Amino acid sequence: MRAVQLLKLNAVSAAWVDTVWDFEFADIEPLDTAIEEDIKEDSSVFKKVYKQLLPLSNDNDNTESVWKVFAENGVSVKTLVAVLASFVLGGKAKSPSVEQRRYSLQAAALYLLLLRIPGSVANKVFHQILFDTCLDVVLKCWPQSSGKKRKKDSLKSSQGDPKSGKRSKPPKKASEEMEIEEEEEEEEDEEEVYFSAQDLLRLRDDVICLVRTLLRLLERFSLKDKPQSADSCVRVSVPPREGGRCLPELAYRGFWLLCSSSHGEGNEVGKICTLLCFRFYKRIKCAEYSTPCVFCSHVVDEQPEAALPLLRILLQHICHQVKTEYRASGAQAVGRLVAKMPLQDYATFVKWLHSYSHSPRVAFRMFALDVALVLLAKEEQEDSDALPPELAPYLSHRFLVHHLVYGRCSDLSPTVRGHALHCLAQCLDLSTPNTSKGIHELFSSSSASTLLHISLTTTAIETVALFRQRVSDPKTNVRKCALETIMSLLKHGVIPCSPENLAILSDRCRDPAVSVKKKALQSLMGLLAVSSRYFMLPKAWLRGVVPAVIDSESSVQEKALECLDHVILTHIKSHINYRQGDTSQRLAWDLLRMMCDKCHDLRCVSHIKAFSVWARQQRFTSEFVNSLIWHTEGDRAPGAWLLLAKVAGSASKLKYGTILEAWDCTVRSPVVNVEMTCHILSVIGHIAASLDEDTKSRLVADLMGWLKSFSLPLEVISSSVDAIFCLGQSANSFLNEFCGELVSVCEDYLSGVLLSEKGAENLNEELLVKYLYTLGVASLHCPARVQKRVFLLVQSILTSSEQTAPEGGADLPASQPLTQFKSSLPTVVRAHAVITLGKLCLQHEEVMLRYLPAFARELEVGTELAVRNNVVVVMCDLCVRYPNTLTRYIPNISACLRDPEPLIRGQTLIMLTNLLQEEFVKWKGTLFYRFTAVLVDQDPSIADLCEYCLVDLLLKKNPLMFSQHFIECIFHFNSYDKHKKYNKFPQTESEKSRFSLKGPVNQGRRFRIYRFLLKNFTDEQRFNITTRISQDVLACFVDSELPLDLEGADLLADVFDVLSLKEMKLTVMSGPSPGDDTPEDEMAAAKAVLQKKLVSQVQKKNFVENVIPMVIALKNLLEEQRSPVLKHLMAYLQATMQDYRSEVKELFAADEQLAAEVEFNLKMFEKQKQQELEQQLSNVTLSPRPKVRDGQPPPPPTHTRSHTVVCLCSGKGCVLSWLGRSGSAGSHHPSPPSLCAEAPTLPEILRRTQVMPASVASLPASLCPGCRW
Repeated sequence: MRAVQLLKLNAVSAAWVDTVWDFEFADIEPLDTAIEEDIKEDSSVFKKVYKQLLPLSNDNDNTESVWKVFAENGVSVKTLVAVLASFVLGGKAKSPSVEQRRYSLQAAALYLLLLRIPGSVANKVFHQILFDTCLDVVLKCWPQSSGKKRKKDSLKSSQGDPKSGKRSKPPKKASEEMEIEEEEEEEEDEEEVYFSAQDLLRLRDDVICLVRTLLRLLERFSLKDKPQSADSCVRVSVPPREGGRCLPELAYRGFWLLCSSSHGEGNEVGKICTLLCFRFYKRIKCAEYSTPCVFCSHVVDEQPEAALPLLRILLQHICHQVKTEYRASGAQAVGRLVAKMPLQDYATFVKWLHSYSHSPRVAFRMFALDVALVLLAKEEQEDSDALPPELAPYLSHRFLVHHLVYGRCSDLSPTVRGHALHCLAQCLDLSTPNTSKGIHELFSSSSASTLLHISLTTTAIETVALFRQRVSDPKTNVRKCALETIMSLLKHGVIPCSPENLAILSDRCRDPAVSVKKKALQSLMGLLAVSSRYFMLPKAWLRGVVPAVIDSESSVQEKALECLDHVILTHIKSHINYRQGDTSQRLAWDLLRMMCDKCHDLRCVSHIKAFSVWARQQRFTSEFVNSLIWHTEGDRAPGAWLLLAKVAGSASKLKYGTILEAWDCTVRSPVVNVEMTCHILSVIGHIAASLDEDTKSRLVADLMGWLKSFSLPLEVISSSVDAIFCLGQSANSFLNEFCGELVSVCEDYLSGVLLSEKGAENLNEELLVKYLYTLGVASLHCPARVQKRVFLLVQSILTSSEQTAPEGGADLPASQPLTQFKSSLPTVVRAHAVITLGKLCLQHEEVMLRYLPAFARELEVGTELAVRNNVVVVMCDLCVRYPNTLTRYIPNISACLRDPEPLIRGQTLIMLTNLLQEEFVKWKGTLFYRFTAVLVDQDPSIADLCEYCLVDLLLKKNPLMFSQHFIECIFHFNSYDKHKKYNKFPQTESEKSRFSLKGPVNQGRRFRIYRFLLKNFTDEQRFNITTRISQDVLACFVDSELPLDLEGADLLADVFDVLSLKEMKLTVMSGPSPGDDTPEDEMAAAKAVLQKKLVSQVQKKNFVENVIPMVIALKNLLEEQRSPVLKHLMAYLQATMQDYRSEVKELFAADEQLAAEVEFNLKMFEKQKQQELEQQLSNVTLSPRPKVRDGQPPPPPTHTRSHTVVCLCSGKGCVLSWLGRSGSAGSHHPSPPSLCAEAPTLPEILRRTQVMPASVASLPASLCPGCRW
């Protein structure tokens, strides 16, 4: 009683107490200030009373005297409750202080403790409003966000804030924390209160005390007839986010108590359970799904009758409320809860999930895939006789694989497509056998009938074709996921490791996107680790990884080097650690051998980049190189010499004896192994500086004897001369002696063949080629020993046999080609003569100046493929050595882009790209227009190569390249040269005709180029190009600077057609493309709308000021001349005014007649589109599915070209024939067409087929009674 007396109950006015009870604890007058201050003198007054009353609340005989003690000591229960209510309501005041909050929580806990004491009901302690108020203070008194900024006075007193000068981040409002309750969504304009760490700890302890008291009360106090109070208990049981671990544990205890029979009967328990779960999932962090799932599962196990009917609602609620960042944990939660459902409920949920996977929201379709993957990871449900037949198909994993996962691989959204491919790859790693079996069925060659009676005739080839299409998807993420799926299919043997399938991975190593290239490298590595037994796989691995070493992106280079290091270098062991049976070591040597035998073109790549990088990293120690030398004596010799040729120069102490012995064996061998010999010569060149003079002399003698025999292959000749260069240590006297001797020998032989009367009769073609090749290689190292006679001899090979080299040193006329006169020498000899002459020109500039006109003329009139090809190679090499001199001959080289031979066109394209990248050649003259003309090359591979060179290599270096040349492209490809500024290039008539795309016949090719260029424009460039076209082109016709003749009309028609292209429209104005996802975030959507509005205003202003005056003037001019260009102008206005449909009269205020015509044309255009739509819909046939008896397979399809869609009814279902992918009408069913009674609406059919015209919404609706679609 001493503790109760601290509450000063005797001093409280009876009138005030009666008022409080009369007003039912709402809008009461505050307690007298003096009494309140007396009570607050002891800050722990409520805790003391609570401590004294706590033992009396237990179930024992002593508790019966509590209320008697109160009565005997004159303690009024009404007064006690009124005083407690006063302090409780103090916590609900506007911006309560920390002290008010603590008193409110403690008073509420004391009131709940009084209700726990037996006899509280008889003494009328319980009051519904006060009870609910005590529970509400938990949410009111606990700080909604501990990160709120301080009050202004607190900020001023802070030490750090005034100095920083930064504004703190505004706090999250209560509505963001309490999203479920309407009353919690109301925001209150309150002053913010600062809470110290100690304040938060004390408040947390008071909240925990109140919740624990509530739990004790619920154990005894029944809420069966108090549903509102039960709802308040649910609300307070959901803990605040900053409450620590203790509050969630108490919350689960409260949930379970509320589910007991003492607080409800029948469905009431289930409703409470479901309601509290809804609130719980909304309030707690969505990542914490595991504990709520355990609790919900426990509720279902204990009270299945009450909880199961509402479990489906809970699952659907989770599917619609889960956040994107917590999709994975949410799917796991759904999977655990679905496992508690009976068989029929499980099948019904899967059916609903299938419908859910077709939701228009991208997030829902993504989550459906996550849930399907979780369900596939569990054991398949077994069918039961009690299950309705129409639900049986939904139990199998096959249905989930075919219809939920694989079906979404063709989704309209790239995000969903990519995620579906990712899920399909993960399905193969699952341990459930039926999942893998379902995927294998997708790639089976035979037709199969699916579980929903839809006939699938998809063969393995068609399925692989779909994945090939996804690998080339325009979206980067889809391509990455497709690569992951292909790798998984190959790894598990679903599709064979054929060259075609492996090429999918290796080709993507050269993808434009960096992330895709890395994914392709990763996929090849993963496949090689588990499936290296396949013969074709190592070759595909080399084709993908090795070229990536010289990728333009450094991160891709590092990834490729990492792959090569991990697979090859790491497993090169010494003779002590080498194991013949080691799979990794055997794979490394197999790859090296393959590079020697089958992948010759890849060796230079690794030499250029990989080994130079590893050398800088000091990876090639003497021990490593000596290990390679040991491997040269066995069957691994080719691969070992290949590596030694690259790394021998990185080590100092080597076993030279083994290398020299290998050389001696090579010299004595009658058969020359070209590859190995070249590698040995390269190693000798690396170690030349470490050899003594006697050894060098012996090696030089061997090499000179070898070379003078002229029996070596061309590759060995080049390597031998390079070895002599290294052995001579670049000394001029040494090189002039030995290389000069080779030049003299070649000169004597050529003189004997070309100048003697009978020299050509017994000509040895192969030998003559070797002499020419040796002459060219040797002359590079001794230019001083090359006499003028040598040039004339080589020149004579390229001219007529009757016309030998001119006497007295006369030169070949510059106006004549090298092969103007037919020579009796074979073409291969003349082709090598061109290469040799090019090497001579590299060291003699005066000779180069003399022969360049002949080279250029040869390109123009030459007829031999090999000769012209080598001339192009020579001239491009000369561009590197003499860039300024060769500038005037770039038109001659670029003219080869229209050569009749595809080989020369491709060679020229590649070499010009390299020169442009290194800036040896500039975009001057007609080069850009000739380069872009290759985009419409008749060979698709060359056109694709041109597109790659322009976009992925050259545009990155000069982002303004396309926009700077676009207008002139229109003039150039129309061969229009009357403009004072554009298309003023010196060109011969043959060049003009070769590159001309003039006339209506070439209109499609011209516009293919225009579209390609515009597609790679930025919005800023599109905006500026419209203005430039108006000022530089349209204005010239308006001012009569350009005549409106036949050529001018063709040009102007092209200009208006270009302005009408959809690629000319700003991407902001055109909105997202059909393959883009709509933003789920409201802020992002609002930002997009605002951006579109601002850009529209700027574009409209530009259109009114710069374009409309020109268009009106041109319209009048064209009408006067009755020009056919007028229809192109009107088509442009019609396309442009779609964005300003309601502002036509305003924009064309200067020409009312034109405004009326534009408006009329727009109406006619819409009418025409409506007629086309009606014609398409008239081809749609709706026919019911024939009835199928249970246990019998569905009848075979009577037509194979139309696609099918199933109405997901709960009843019989129906099959509909609709438009195919190509847009043409599908084949009609042979039976008379009839409308299915359960057919979806026609707009829904078109939506599912991704064909949704704008006006289809006006069609009459026909709802399906089963699914209400």
